[in-house]
Amino acid sequence: MPHSRVASDALGVFTIFLVSILVLFGLFCILYLVYFHTRIYGQGYIQLGYFNGPWIIRITFILFAIWWGFGEVVRLNLFRGDGRLLNALSFKWQETVCKCYIVSSLGFAEPCLYLTVVFLLRASLQKSGTLGQKWNGKTAGYILLFCLPVFALQLILILAGPQFKKDYISKLPYYFTSPVKRSTNDQDVALCTYPLLNTFCLGLFAIILTSYLFWLGRRILHLVINRSLQKRVYMLVVSVSAFFPIRVLLLGLTVRTQPEYLPFQALAFVGFVSFFCCIGLGIFMLVFMPVRDSLALKKSSERDIEARRRLSDERNDTVSLIANLGGSMVSSPGRNSATSTKRGSISFRTTDKDETTSGAFVELSVFSPSQHSSPPGSPQLLGWPMLPPSQAQGPL
Repeated sequence: MPHSRVASDALGVFTIFLVSILVLFGLFCILYLVYFHTRIYGQGYIQLGYFNGPWIIRITFILFAIWWGFGEVVRLNLFRGDGRLLNALSFKWQETVCKCYIVSSLGFAEPCLYLTVVFLLRASLQKSGTLGQKWNGKTAGYILLFCLPVFALQLILILAGPQFKKDYISKLPYYFTSPVKRSTNDQDVALCTYPLLNTFCLGLFAIILTSYLFWLGRRILHLVINRSLQKRVYMLVVSVSAFFPIRVLLLGLTVRTQPEYLPFQALAFVGFVSFFCCIGLGIFMLVFMPVRDSLALKKSSERDIEARRRLSDERNDTVSLIANLGGSMVSSPGRNSATSTKRGSISFRTTDKDETTSGAFVELSVFSPSQHSSPPGSPQLLGWPMLPPSQAQGPL
């Protein structure tokens, strides 16, 4: 039986919902990256610039994901049939939309996303210091360069595949090269399919890149000494290496079903969810988590600096207190007199050889001479020791 309209619409609505979550989370991560970039270079934390190095490639990865999500929305049958959005277009235009979707998704977005994950993981093995603008530019060029063969092959299969099948291998079923099939209920409605040759090309690319990703992940796990980070890398490598081939396998199985039937829609939806998990996990592990960890490291560094500053202030206060206590112990035993107990001054008593004590005092005022001075009526006392009368000399 053809799949019911309710089941088809439910899968389409859920697909749009997941794509919306992906877009919102991607935009949030882009703003998070920009915020982290401004905090690093705006407040002088150049030491954290290494963790911020691939920020352009991270933003590019998110943009690839958003582009792929929009393509998955366009291919839905939800917009076709019974006067819906794409039904207003002619069959030729709907066929063009399906062809563009195959080339855009299977030939550009998905290979670029997988390549970006590989290059971001490979960036952790860089030993040349901070990943700067040159690294971002070279990496973007390498991603496009390595994606170019897949994109060209997908484009050739889409454009020349039907003609090639018609002239040379006409005995092959239509699903080997055709990206679209007419609806049996309405001949003006074009339903998007996944050509087997295009899916095979994507699968070959996935096998090669997955093998390299396993080798790269093994190198990273041998170098990482943090157990938590090891678990994170292991989870990312295993998940990405599993989800992408599963999607390719499910897309290959759709060729044995009709696009108007529920098994086709179910296989296509599960394949979408598989790659959605791959992208979501990649954004979370390679974009959000590094930025969050770097900001936490920045806050920890600020707390350490504040703690060291407080400790230095406490040491200075302690040294100052000890110095003041040591200075007060230098005073003579007769310091308990009424004159020496005045706040802010230190008094010395002079003695003569012939006399037991002399009543002459010298005050060293801590504040201004007008404050805490000698008793009223006494002469102004200077801040120097006073000689005994027998040793006093006249002016020169």
